[in-house]
Amino acid sequence: MLDSAIKEQLRAYLGRLQRPIEIVATLDGSARAQEMGELVKEIAGLSEKIGVRTDGSASLVPSFAIGRPGEAARIEFAGIPMGHEFTSLVLALLQTGGHPPKVEPEVIEQIRALDGDYKFETFISLSCHNCPDVVQALNLIAVLNPRATSVMIDGAMFQDVVNERQIMAVPTVFLNGEPFGQGRMTIEEIVAKLDVGAEKREAEKISAKEAFDVLVVGGGPAGAAAAIYAARKGIRTGVLAERFGGQVLDTLAIENFISVKETDGPKLAAGLEQHVREYDVDIMNLQRADALIPGEQFHEVRTASGAVLKARSVIIATGARWREMNVPGEREYRAKGVAYCPHCDGPLFKGKRVAVIGGGNSGVEAAIDLAGIVAHVTLLEFDVKLRADAVLQKKLASLPNVTVITQALTTEVHGDGQKVVALSYKDRTNDEIKRIELEGIFVQIGLLPNTDWLKGTVDLSNRGEIEIDARGQTSLPGVFAAGDATTVPYKQIIIAMGAGATASLGAFDHLIRSSVREMVPA
Repeated sequence: MLDSAIKEQLRAYLGRLQRPIEIVATLDGSARAQEMGELVKEIAGLSEKIGVRTDGSASLVPSFAIGRPGEAARIEFAGIPMGHEFTSLVLALLQTGGHPPKVEPEVIEQIRALDGDYKFETFISLSCHNCPDVVQALNLIAVLNPRATSVMIDGAMFQDVVNERQIMAVPTVFLNGEPFGQGRMTIEEIVAKLDVGAEKREAEKISAKEAFDVLVVGGGPAGAAAAIYAARKGIRTGVLAERFGGQVLDTLAIENFISVKETDGPKLAAGLEQHVREYDVDIMNLQRADALIPGEQFHEVRTASGAVLKARSVIIATGARWREMNVPGEREYRAKGVAYCPHCDGPLFKGKRVAVIGGGNSGVEAAIDLAGIVAHVTLLEFDVKLRADAVLQKKLASLPNVTVITQALTTEVHGDGQKVVALSYKDRTNDEIKRIELEGIFVQIGLLPNTDWLKGTVDLSNRGEIEIDARGQTSLPGVFAAGDATTVPYKQIIIAMGAGATASLGAFDHLIRSSVREMVPA
């Protein structure tokens, strides 16, 4: 099951176990059960502190649970956690065995203080790069709080449960049998959702902070670079971010980051945060900027939670989000057939009919990936021809279960009240409205800048992008911007990082010049 290199690496990790743990498997005669049984036995053979039983009575079969001998196990894997989820398995073993988690002490105390019974069920796909963070967070809550349990459910293995619960996007989390959340969530986000009053306490804490020299709004590549460049100047630096890593967290393969042959979004995002934390930077996560209030000496940034921060200079790096079609039914059926990540949600549509909206590189890549999973893919492009690279179009054309329709404008998403059943589009050659029966729609039509909160404060382009000069300066003195939220023509990770450095150097230059002006007598 595990190759020799992974076994040796895992053996080294399991050497950190501080107390005995027990794996209890619930198996049947299926091939998957046999594979799971082999996996848990191999793991047990790597440490004397791990015992295995195969007399489990879990409701989901096959599955296995991890706990301490003599106690009811609180972590369960209904599936074989390989691929992206292998790290979730390793951490579950280590943390159950007493190895301390890499989480802020205040978060640990917050988890232990949660008052209630929490039964979490997380539906995942093994190809989902967002799922492990959610699984790992909920597993840790189960380790730290004896009234919490966490079950990971592989949707591809338990298709009947997926259909019964009408799961059409991953990760999807149920708490005590009721929907709790969808999509990527950090442990801080989950705990804040469970802990009533946490948002207010955090807002008061943030508002009490002293003014910053540089306040970076956004924690993506541009924001991280800006923060590092500012901190290296020895000035008081803060980062206000809704989620550190930004849209990079939703990116799968990254193969054009120079000097790094290949990586993925979550790995790069983790590296960005780790690098920023090497410096004296005050990171304020889970905070969404709501307003920018200009001032002569200090600018103010107000958050959605009500916190107010002051800064001598501000760098805006709020990035962009997936563009929506803005047609009837899209929002109603989001995560009920309408999806934006083919890598994450594609396996849930195995054997079904889907559409991909968008004929650029992202759309064509999505269609190619989905064609290997689903029954049929219909790709809809607004223009007269596809805009993807020639090599991608050639690959797409070779696939027998893909139909390409150009000059098509999606007009409506249809559903039965619970899930998507069809879409309508206008044939731009004759304005005829046509209908396609299907079960899933993957939207891949570009990005929208996260700048709604800046309207009326700084100059924006007709696309809503922040207008900047060569130094990253906006129309408001002391306010700079960088990355996908700006008018920079190319939206790339490496370009955003460079732009973040430029904006930070521009902000530092502004601070120096402002200080000189303040010292000169009137």
